[in-house]
Formats: sequence, structure tokens, C-alpha cells
Amino acid sequence: MKFYIYTLGCKVNTYESNVMKDNLINNGYIESSENDADIYIINTCTVTNTSDNKSLKVIRRVINNHKDSIVIAVGCMTQVNYELLHKLNVSIIIGNNGKSKIAEYIERFKKNKKQIIEVGNIMDKDFENMCLNNFNKTRAFVKIEDGCENFCSYCIIPYARGKVRSKSPKVVIREISNLIKDGHKEIVLVGIHTGHYGFDLNNYSFSKLLKEIEKIDGLKRLRISSIEITELDDEFMNILKDSKILVDHLHIPMQSGSDIILKLMNRKYDKKYFIDKIEQIRKIRPDISITTDIIVGFPGETETFFAETIDTVNKIKFSKIHVFPFSLRSGTKAEKLENHIDDATKKRRVRQMIELSKKLEQEYFKKFIGKRLNFLPEIYKDGYIIGHSGNYLLIKAKGTIRDLNIFKNIEITKIEYPYCIGKQINKL
Repeated sequence: MKFYIYTLGCKVNTYESNVMKDNLINNGYIESSENDADIYIINTCTVTNTSDNKSLKVIRRVINNHKDSIVIAVGCMTQVNYELLHKLNVSIIIGNNGKSKIAEYIERFKKNKKQIIEVGNIMDKDFENMCLNNFNKTRAFVKIEDGCENFCSYCIIPYARGKVRSKSPKVVIREISNLIKDGHKEIVLVGIHTGHYGFDLNNYSFSKLLKEIEKIDGLKRLRISSIEITELDDEFMNILKDSKILVDHLHIPMQSGSDIILKLMNRKYDKKYFIDKIEQIRKIRPDISITTDIIVGFPGETETFFAETIDTVNKIKFSKIHVFPFSLRSGTKAEKLENHIDDATKKRRVRQMIELSKKLEQEYFKKFIGKRLNFLPEIYKDGYIIGHSGNYLLIKAKGTIRDLNIFKNIEITKIEYPYCIGKQINKL
């Protein structure tokens, strides 16, 4: 039988979709195109009400267009809202535990022809071990952690993903080692709350894991998908100072540059703490790329508070900002806050923040004109190779398809946004 997977949401969902793909292929199933499958799997997202609606829209479309197919809904939306799917013609409903056994559920459904619902209490689950090796040879995600206990006022994810649960350090090291042996050059550590890795383990931490990963032969680049500012302790800073493989890029969500809004969001820091920590990072690595997430239009965000966030962003000078308009999520504390912002105001603030992000991004790019960098080509198109440097500059240089997945030395000659144009050189 042939299958197709729709993936909505974050990098963790991308990883888990690949785990399901691996599991199905290893059990004799065949991956197919979107219009030619017998089995459709929708890996859902529930971070906002809009995410729920997108997930439902895909599920309904698949049910209507492929009436004789096996339709499976899995993931965050099904974990917290599976009742919405119960009356639809969904064959299998799985929450956020059991994705690695997807083939078993399909075989059971084929045998009994009865709807399967596997959505239990996520709060009492152990880490579901997942390993895979089907990424391209450039970079591979490795999920090391699940769950979050921050309970930000706008976020439903702690209820969808449960408590912090860490993959065994030995399993992490083995998975990365196997990926390196298979030819992967870059590893990206992902999780729901990645920097909280080890919180549930005996006398272990994220920094200790990084030290173990450093010892793996052949690993050229190590990237962290995202990390909270409060997790950048002295031990991590020492690793950042000494590491030869940890890239010059950290994604650190700030969410707001106003102390009052940060408090309403139930974030665990204030503006001064964030700025001081960024300054500490830049003393260690002056040219590091620091990207962030910003939510605009949070309930209670006046024009003054938004201007404060703009000012904070300008002081920090992020190299890129991922901008999100506040989107209501039922069941969160933010739902009950006063002074919700109208859509027109949110749209205006989003545009303003995106414009600022583009300005700061280009300023960061220009710092590297005339400098030599190492980059890893991922795409070949029309006589050019395209890929990322360690600090996540998008590099474009003349080359051939034989250059793909091989580290190349280049000199940045000019900026053609969103690319940094480079020429290949023999040595850095």
C-alpha cells in the first residue's frame, strides 16, 4: 500500500513525520504522491486556533477527496482536541504518543475495519524513543527532548506535549554517530523545549550532552534549533567559547521587548536579563548570528509597549526576526486577558516588525562582504550552488552539482537579498 504524509507545524513534527515514514517503509509500505495514496497521515499542529483550523481543513479535504483511503490524524491537535475528529470519517486518531508504531495501528485497522482512537494522558508518558536515518546528506534533525513546563500564558503546548522528557544520552550519541557514518555533515538538535534536556534525568543537563556530542568523530557542524535565554548558563557559555563544531548561530525567542508584556506572557526573564545575556554571548563570539521570535499584538500591548519592543530589538540588533501576530488559543490564560488588539493594528505592527527584521538582516549580511566563510551547498540550480554558512547566511555561488554536500570555502562579494553572493576559493 502507498502512503502520503502531511506535516503541519514545527521542526519536531517534521522529525516525527520522518520517523513515521521510516516505520512505514521498513514495514513494506511505499511513499507516493499526494494524489495517489491508499493511506493519508496528517501530522497536526495546535499552537493557535488558526493551526487547529488548518489541520481540520486538511483532514476534511483528504476525507472528501479520498473516500476509500485510510485517513490518520496524529499529533498536537488530536492530543488536545480529538473530539473534533471523532465524528468525522477518520480511520485512526493518535495523540502525541505512538507515532513510532504507526504501521502497527494501520495493520490493526486493516484487520478490524474499526476506528482506532489512541489518545491517552500525555502527562504520565515516558520519552518515546525515535531514531531515523532518511534525511538528505546535508543536515539531519535529531529529536532529543519532548514536552514543556514553562506554561507561557499564550501557549497550549504543555497540554499537548506533556512534561519534559529526555531521550537517553546513549541513544542520542548512537543516533548522531550513525547519521555521521551515513554521510550527514550537520546535526540539528530539536525538541519542544530543547535547552531543558536532562531536566528529568539524574544529574544530567543539556550542556553535558553537548560535551558528549563534541567527542563524536566526523561531526562537522552542530546546530541548536532553539534555546531559551534562561538556559544559557555558565556551563553553556564555556562550551560556546571552546567548541569547534557548535555553529555561530543561536535562535533565542524573546517574544516581546516590553517588561510588562513579558510578565503578562509569563516569560521567565525581563528585558535587562535578556540584553545582558546577549552581550555576554557576543563577548565570546562577536560575529554570531542571533535570531529570535517576536509576538506582536499581545493583549494589552499599547503603542507605547510596542515602541518599547522596537527599541529593544534595535538595541540587540538581531540578525533575523520571526514575526507572529498574536493568535488566540482557546484554553490558555491569554484568552481571558483584557484589552485584546484588533486585527488591523496587529497587521500594521507585523509589517513594521518585518521591515525592521529585513533591515537588520541586511546590516548583518553586509558585515561579511570581503570576508571568507565556509558553507555547505544544499541545492544546485542554473549553474549555482546554494546553501548555508555556519551562521546561517544563505550563500549563492557558481558551482556544479558535484559540489553538493561538500564544504566549500567562499569569499562574500556582494549582497543580493536574500542571498550573500560568493566566489569559491581554495583556502580560508
